[in-house]
Amino acid sequence: MPKTLTPGAAFPKQTVQTVDGSQVVLGTPDAAKGDWQLVIVYRGKHCPICKNYLTELNGMLSDFNAIDVDVVAVSADPLEKAKAEVDEIGYNGVVGVDLSIAQMHDLGLFVSDPRSPEETDRPFAEPAAFVVRGDGALQIVDISNAPFARPALKGLLDGLTFIRKNDYPVRGTHGV
Repeated sequence: MPKTLTPGAAFPKQTVQTVDGSQVVLGTPDAAKGDWQLVIVYRGKHCPICKNYLTELNGMLSDFNAIDVDVVAVSADPLEKAKAEVDEIGYNGVVGVDLSIAQMHDLGLFVSDPRSPEETDRPFAEPAAFVVRGDGALQIVDISNAPFARPALKGLLDGLTFIRKNDYPVRGTHGV
């Protein structure tokens, strides 16, 4: 059973390798791109929905940066697969690779096994989106157990723009 992440609580930071050979800390924004971080977890190269989602996200990276939100995408794909995906779609943002099962569980993600060797060769995370404030606390938690349910990126951008402009509080914390 996945761990449940609570809005307003500290995000469990994870260090992962990126397709460019460096490392990124999920939950720690790149100050040059923003003081908050949007972490997008995608299933991997085998998922055509993810390819479309990353393509759309790629076209919005500067919009998120304009509201001081750094964006990182991450999957369990090994470096070679993730790099092939990035190259194929021309993705310009930071992409983390090799998310381990332990890391997936620590982030409260749902993990699926491949349906066949043709799909992929390892367990992978189902989609999720996390918005982490500069203080390390979770502003938004969106975790799915299926590829078909994930936040609309335009709606997420519009919502974050509103949140940032109006100092909108973390929601969903009653009784926590």
